[in-house]
Amino acid sequence: MNVLINDIKYEIIENYKDAIDSDLLKEKITDYFEEFDYILGDWAYGKLRLKGFNDKKNKNYKPINDYNNIKNYLKDNCAYGCRYFILKKIEKL
Repeated sequence: MNVLINDIKYEIIENYKDAIDSDLLKEKITDYFEEFDYILGDWAYGKLRLKGFNDKKNKNYKPINDYNNIKNYLKDNCAYGCRYFILKKIEKL
C-alpha cells in the first residue's frame, strides 16, 4: 500500500498495531524528511515521533541513520511493544 505526502510517494513497509494516522502524519512530515529513504514513526505517551533512515547508497547516509539499524532503534529507543510504522520513499512527484 502507498501513501502520498507533500508530493512524495511512500510505500508502507510495516504498520505494526495499525500505527498510521494519515492526517497526523501529513501534519508532522516536513521537508526535513525529504532527504531520508525511510521514515519510522512510533507512538510514545500518545504522541507520534518520527525518525529518518537511509540506505548506504544515499549521499546523506550517516551510520547513525543506517536503515539496517532500524530494528535496534526500535528495541533501544522505543517503548516495548509500541505501535509503529515504516515508510519507504518511492518517488518525488
